[in-house]
Amino acid sequence: MSDIYSSLKSDHDRHRSLLDTIENTEGASEARKSAWQEFYRDVKAHGAAEEETFYSKLIAKTWGQDSARHSVHEHQQIDDLLEELREMDMSQGAWLQKFKTLRHDYEHHIDEEEDEVFSRAREVIPEEEIEGYGKRFRDRKAQELEIIGEKREDSLED
Repeated sequence: MSDIYSSLKSDHDRHRSLLDTIENTEGASEARKSAWQEFYRDVKAHGAAEEETFYSKLIAKTWGQDSARHSVHEHQQIDDLLEELREMDMSQGAWLQKFKTLRHDYEHHIDEEEDEVFSRAREVIPEEEIEGYGKRFRDRKAQELEIIGEKREDSLED
């Protein structure tokens, strides 16, 4: 069982690896498509679960509101880029340029989260609760992945 910080950091490390794979592949290759699909689904689920389990605690504390709101706002910007990329032709140069914007923004977000938000959260979330938050995050993320899969199946049926 891992705590909330380890759970989030593990996801971030996986996302960094997927970003490398996506950038180091070409066009609409199967390797790029596969890495993109995994990245897209996991980041969407991660963000939703993180907001519900982690940021909700920070927002509940007055001094943590600005930091949490800033991060949630960045989640929305990243989500918008994910959706734009999802609609674009991966084999076109414009897709790669937009992807590089997403990568920059996402890496900035997770670096800031790990460096600044985690330290603020440690002042809000008592040590004895961090494993519970980790479990809640992982459980909620699993639910989000199911929802994303259901939405994907629905869109394929249209």
